[in-house]
Amino acid sequence: MIKKQKKIFICITKSNWGGAQKYVFDIARELSKNRDVKLSVLLGGNGELNKRLLEININTIVLENSQRDIGIIKDIKFFFELLRLFKKEKPDVIHLNSSKMGFVGGLAGRVSGIKKIVFTSHGWVFNEDRNFLQKRIIWILHILTIILSHKTVAVSDIVKKQIGKNFNRKIIVIKNGITDIDFIEKNNAREILSIKILQKNSNAVEKITSNPIWIGTISELHKNKGLKYAIEAISKIKENIIFVIIGEGEERRKLEELSIKLGSSNKIFLIGKIENASLYLKALDIFTLTSITEALPYVLLEAGKAKLPVIASNIGGIPEIIENNVSGILTAVRNSEEIKDSILRLIKNKENKNIFGHNLNKKINKEFKEKDMFERTFKVYNI
Repeated sequence: MIKKQKKIFICITKSNWGGAQKYVFDIARELSKNRDVKLSVLLGGNGELNKRLLEININTIVLENSQRDIGIIKDIKFFFELLRLFKKEKPDVIHLNSSKMGFVGGLAGRVSGIKKIVFTSHGWVFNEDRNFLQKRIIWILHILTIILSHKTVAVSDIVKKQIGKNFNRKIIVIKNGITDIDFIEKNNAREILSIKILQKNSNAVEKITSNPIWIGTISELHKNKGLKYAIEAISKIKENIIFVIIGEGEERRKLEELSIKLGSSNKIFLIGKIENASLYLKALDIFTLTSITEALPYVLLEAGKAKLPVIASNIGGIPEIIENNVSGILTAVRNSEEIKDSILRLIKNKENKNIFGHNLNKKINKEFKEKDMFERTFKVYNI
């Protein structure tokens, strides 16, 4: 007798490339190897995630009405679009990712009678800078999302803790996992990134050739990433350094204007989006992540794989990765002075740089295995 394939839909609001999208891609890539599973990924738009999934022959369904911003008419259309799909395709499992997809997808899943609804929280939106009323409404919507799902996956301990004890039984912590990365060797990585820098700023030749210390980050140019505070810190440092920001986003213009205002445009370079950016991490001497909200950022796992010393905000799930003064340095949120002092400390103490990078690498290899993430997630699916 031929075993019936289990139909699984993995769903996410947007198809750009970020932590949640990497998570969806990794889960889908591994799940596609299972012959007992018929997999589709539902997503909004034709972004990087959709492109990467199609390249490895994973079926995708582009949703016309999926968007991150709230819009009543569009969101109602989005609900009915999902409802029609779920009723027509009758998936056995839907795995929802991101806040909008979690709530709307969970509601459509319940109405259409889906037997297994899984929601992964990659962080709660009420942690963002918003007014009290907005935060309260968002908190209620998150609670409803957990109620609508049969099981909620939190990517860090703090994500589970922040929602309150009343839902402990419905929430399981499965931390993000990572596999080995085939990094580009340091000199080659610097050569490639130098070309990117010069394409943006042709006057940077002298700075790059002066053998500066490379400090950098991979980040969406978004308010939540706190890049403003890193730029302020860098502007106060007199040593021969450059700060390389890989990524793109809505805050580009503000960040460029800030670096000019602070007189630091000759050492701060926003080089834009680079495909497979993590491959270039070994170009850096120090990695920073100065976010004002985070759940469990993949980029710190990647920096750990590269054995980089890390300076990061003491916020969200970051302390679950970085142990202060053991595997990196944690700084207060929105504190450019602490960021500056931490950078100077690492510049002046090469031994600390090496120890922190080694300890972080050891921790990532032990506690954040991709294999463990897959096994525990698929157990939630009951496959």
